Amino acid sequence: MDASDGGRRIVAFYEGSGRDDRGRSLEDVLRFNDAALEYTHDFVQWLFPLRERSGANPSAPRLDDAAVDEFRKRPELRAALRRSYDRMRAFYAADYGWLTPGNHNHLRLTRMMVSLRMLGLENEARELFAYASGLADKRGGVTQETLQYWRDAVS
Repeated sequence: MDASDGGRRIVAFYEGSGRDDRGRSLEDVLRFNDAALEYTHDFVQWLFPLRERSGANPSAPRLDDAAVDEFRKRPELRAALRRSYDRMRAFYAADYGWLTPGNHNHLRLTRMMVSLRMLGLENEARELFAYASGLADKRGGVTQETLQYWRDAVS
């Protein structure tokens, strides 16, 4: 699959007309309970796509310029992305088990920040950074290296 096909697939997923590689719609994923969000590892690449190939889900589509432009031009795509952000933000607020060094959610949070910023939700990316880094400052469990990745993700 080339990158442009991936971009089209991501836009279709967010429009509600497309499905991920496992046949799930955006609505299906947003209905996951917290346990499913924690233990399912192939959805976050669809909710928060990047230009780079995912090591955890190499078959997930990647963003291209056309898809980024679509998100930046179309408020309905950004609104759907905001719903994904809201669901994951609620997940991270419900349980602080991710505040342990090396937790896989640190990578997810980085991905979310980069994707949100790239797709036109810069305020949400900064909000997520402030939330996650603020908790890390209070509770620990996040390395300085991770904090730097998060800072870089929103700059």
